[in-house]
Amino acid sequence: MSQTFYKKGFLALAVATALGVSAFAQADIKIGVAGPMTGANAAFGEQYMKGAQAAADSVNAAGGVNGEKIVLVKGDDACEPKQAVTVAKDLVNQKVAGVVGHFCSSSTIPASEIYDEAGVIAITPGSTNPQVTERGLSAMFRMCGRDDQQGIVAGDYIVDVLKGKKVVVLHDKDTYGQGLADATKAQLVKRGVTPVLYEGLTRGEKDFSTIVTKIRGAGADVVYFGGLHPEAGPLVRQLREQGLKDVKFMSDDGIVTDELVTTAGGPQFVDGVLMTFGADPRMLPESKAVVDAFRKAGTEPEGYTLYAYASVQTLAAAFNGAKSNKGEEAAAWLKKNPVKTVMGEKAWDSKGDLKVSDYVVYQWDKDGKYHQLEKQK
Repeated sequence: MSQTFYKKGFLALAVATALGVSAFAQADIKIGVAGPMTGANAAFGEQYMKGAQAAADSVNAAGGVNGEKIVLVKGDDACEPKQAVTVAKDLVNQKVAGVVGHFCSSSTIPASEIYDEAGVIAITPGSTNPQVTERGLSAMFRMCGRDDQQGIVAGDYIVDVLKGKKVVVLHDKDTYGQGLADATKAQLVKRGVTPVLYEGLTRGEKDFSTIVTKIRGAGADVVYFGGLHPEAGPLVRQLREQGLKDVKFMSDDGIVTDELVTTAGGPQFVDGVLMTFGADPRMLPESKAVVDAFRKAGTEPEGYTLYAYASVQTLAAAFNGAKSNKGEEAAAWLKKNPVKTVMGEKAWDSKGDLKVSDYVVYQWDKDGKYHQLEKQK
């Protein structure tokens, strides 16, 4: 990705021009952006930072938050729970008013306990495990849907469209991956399809020959994987290399990055791969000016980029709406008021979940690009 994207004022000018706004605020309000900035899932951290910075520039150009300028503070958890707790404590010590993060649910859940104790409002662009918002935390929100929503869409697609009869369900033993695999499995069973194999693999693992052998032995026609692209890529490549070219491969929003092509070893291995993700926000009229500004700056706002953008917009709207930079007051306001974002108007329930979730199915092609499929039901 082009580093010119980060040059001071460059994207701010592009977004401000696109949105027709000007005038920068003078003081500072700190907002943390936490996620995997390094490690195997750093592609998602990069999406977070690009989206958050663009949104902060736009908000600042429009007058800021209660007259103050947003300054982002980066927190790198590398998708490691213990590191996430350290990051959370550091952000609290730096007196952030809010947090956009984390990415992996296994990081978001323990980190959010720290934010809750400190009265810091947090909104995750990408953590889908139900427990993120099921623990009674008053200031925890998400910009995405939940596993139990995403799993229903995946399970129904496997039954209704793929006509799967012998389905293998795999996961990466992580809170996110296993939670989503379990939700998909539950929907399959509800629809009358009991998986012929349900098994976990280990994050960081690269040799999946044993699992591929089991998949072959089960006579699978569909393989569903709950997890992230560092494992999904090698897994699907080895399925294809070992002759299982006709087995349908489906995964989740953990593979929504062009890094999937890299980890798979080339576009020929991802051709036909399916995944669930929210309806493409780049196609919305509300996002056109922002998307055009990103592209003019040399960056495609893929994956969670606009989710992070919308998350910063949401925090700014909550602080401005509450006329306070206190997390609890902003959270209370947000549960009563919808917010217009780059992803359309969003509203949250008392738990901090979106009132409306819009998961759909995407497919990767031979050129290593993904596109949203037409709704099948």
